[in-house]
Amino acid sequence: MARPQVSVHGSQDGTLLKRQIPLPAIFKAPLRPDVVHFVHSNIAKNHRQAYAVSKEAGHQTSAESWGTGRAVARIPRVRGGGTHRSGQGAYGNMCRSGRMFAPTKTWRKWHRRVNRKMRRYAICSAVAASALPALLMARGHKIEKVSEVPCVIEDGVESFAKTKQAVTLLKAIGAYDDVEKAKESRKVRTGKGKMRNRRHTMRKGPLVIYKEDNGITHAFRNLPGVTLVNVTRLNLLHLAPGGHLGRFVIWTEGAFKALNEIYPSNTLPRDMMKNADLTRIINSDEIQRVVRPTKTNKRPAIKKNPLKNINVMIRLNPYAKISKRAATLALLKRAKAK
Repeated sequence: MARPQVSVHGSQDGTLLKRQIPLPAIFKAPLRPDVVHFVHSNIAKNHRQAYAVSKEAGHQTSAESWGTGRAVARIPRVRGGGTHRSGQGAYGNMCRSGRMFAPTKTWRKWHRRVNRKMRRYAICSAVAASALPALLMARGHKIEKVSEVPCVIEDGVESFAKTKQAVTLLKAIGAYDDVEKAKESRKVRTGKGKMRNRRHTMRKGPLVIYKEDNGITHAFRNLPGVTLVNVTRLNLLHLAPGGHLGRFVIWTEGAFKALNEIYPSNTLPRDMMKNADLTRIINSDEIQRVVRPTKTNKRPAIKKNPLKNINVMIRLNPYAKISKRAATLALLKRAKAK
């Protein structure tokens, strides 16, 4: 059976061309959000810079414990007199101007090694998920005006050198709404990051994947939210930001065709189950025909006290109803006689 065909947009006016190209095999890879999240959370740690508190912090004073017998804690105390500081506790993490508990060190394990096959599996899943409009829209991308995904543009776009050309093309194929969404989402970051050269946050826009850079990076790099990646250097941090599947990807025709060379069908991960709808499998006639019927467990009856429950007493002793009625009438008769 032939694989589905994908339409190609013209690079000048964005119209759909008559020619179509087959969908690369990587788009048939299984979607594994668990693998993607694991790989993303680990490789995202590999660009961290080491930090630590000063080795001398909290110990830049002369202090010694007073020992026992003076009805004070045995924490080291600052020497001397004539100032508030003398006699104050020092060094400990519970003390004012003391060091922190377990001071951070630069030789912490900052980076994480991830198996090559698992990294490859995650990239294949992320690329396959980029062809499902439901996942793209669930992730927040504005693709209502895009004719189809994956979105492929002919190779002429790789020669664009001006941002004006890129904007015109994105508007023609209906992808500029996603750029506008990213532009409008720019806001000041909450927290200390404002002081650390990451003052603003912004949503992600389209990811442009190309094969040859003949100026395309200059044309698209100034558009808010747009990221550019070479097809030979696909990165999970761009394909699934935050570890979430469904990035809107715009492919150049050359990059789209190169996927079959980079990810041949015989090297792709395979589905563990042909039909992943486990509920449907379990409830199918073939399975239900051979499984044992559902057990009906009868709950044991709660034993009730006949001395407190008159209905149970009547069931055990039918005369109890008559005797109780006689006792009640006798009580009323005595009350009336008074």
